[in-house]
Amino acid sequence: MKRLVLLAVLLIASCTLKAEKPGTKVFIMEIRDEINAPMKRYVKVALEAAEKSQADIVIIDMDTFGGVLTDAKEITEMILAFKKPVWVYINSDAASAGALISIACDRIYMAPSATIGAATVVNGSDGTAAPDKYQSYMRSIMRSTAEENHRDPQIAEGMVDENIEIPGIKEAGKIITFTTSEALKYGFCDARVNSIDEILELNKITGYTTERFQLSTTEKIIAFFMNPVISGLLILLIIGGIYFEFQAPGIGLPLFVAITALVLYLVPYYLNGLAENWEILILITGILLIIAEVFIIPGFGVAGISGISLTLMALILIMLNNDYFNFDLVGTGDVLTASLAALGGILGAVLLLVFAGRKITHTNAFRRMALLDTQSKEHGFTANFVPEIEIGTTAITQTVLRPGGKVIIEGKVYDAFSRGEYIEPNESVEVIGVEASTLKVRRRI
Repeated sequence: MKRLVLLAVLLIASCTLKAEKPGTKVFIMEIRDEINAPMKRYVKVALEAAEKSQADIVIIDMDTFGGVLTDAKEITEMILAFKKPVWVYINSDAASAGALISIACDRIYMAPSATIGAATVVNGSDGTAAPDKYQSYMRSIMRSTAEENHRDPQIAEGMVDENIEIPGIKEAGKIITFTTSEALKYGFCDARVNSIDEILELNKITGYTTERFQLSTTEKIIAFFMNPVISGLLILLIIGGIYFEFQAPGIGLPLFVAITALVLYLVPYYLNGLAENWEILILITGILLIIAEVFIIPGFGVAGISGISLTLMALILIMLNNDYFNFDLVGTGDVLTASLAALGGILGAVLLLVFAGRKITHTNAFRRMALLDTQSKEHGFTANFVPEIEIGTTAITQTVLRPGGKVIIEGKVYDAFSRGEYIEPNESVEVIGVEASTLKVRRRI
């Protein structure tokens, strides 16, 4: 009996020894591009993936010259709020917004030739220093972030403000940009390394596994639809789909194409924090005004001009990282790209409708979708709910025709519509047709 108990104890101990504790899981993500809205979303998704995979350490492989301050601030907040250690390996540059993100990390490792600093906020249009309110904001963020990770806040401010003087480190009139050796000396680098593997070796981490983050197919599709060229094509499909739907109401397919294109246009920018609710509302208002101008209000007036202006403005704003109508931190190149994409899409739609619209409506495919045959009286069809009124009968407009309204014939009131003309009350018109219970009229010549 004792032998059996002893064997059982040995067996349990053997199984326990075999069930070794899993090695450290290292999650690697890259920041090797401009800090902007798509990068902010990339970091958000990456950190969510790291948490889901139960990573023990997250390492950011960094090489960036900076980018948008607001996006950098949100990335910094995500890193500071992350529950597991976040380290950064600066393999080349961590400038401007990149310096802020690096300081937010628990540890900073730098390649021998790397640099960190130069965090002055600049205008997106010409690269000059942004107004002092932005410099002050950046100084406060750099200071608080440095304090959070026990780094010298005055040095962090010196990376932003050229007026700060730090004896032995910085003269007035210069911005701090540290080399690896200088960053080591002043506490803004934990070690000089040549690779991520060397970082792990330095920290005596063995038996580790690494996972390098890759965007999912869905995220790649979202990024694809944010390409300005694709955005222009989607704008073309939105306008073209609405036009062809009104050319043959009830088909459904053109409207479906327009709605799908609108969703594919808005959702990627919305998810990346570019499309704000007020910008989407302006876009919808503009489209509705254009529809009202074309199909309800005759001529081309305030509604049409306002609709086109609002639509164009919204399409451009949705693609930009603006703060309402403040464009201090938006690059001229970004504004130009967004404007060209929006104008190109609208111009392409106009050219399509002018040169190919009629041909498309006469194709066999379009005829199969739309009911284009005339159901005439001669073939036994009728939907005439008014007494027989001869063509050429004179009527007097009772209300404004724009194009629909009321006319009077021999004291009786009839529904009527013009051919798109705007006709004032008490004008003489001529009946030129009857459609269902409505008279078709034109101004009498």
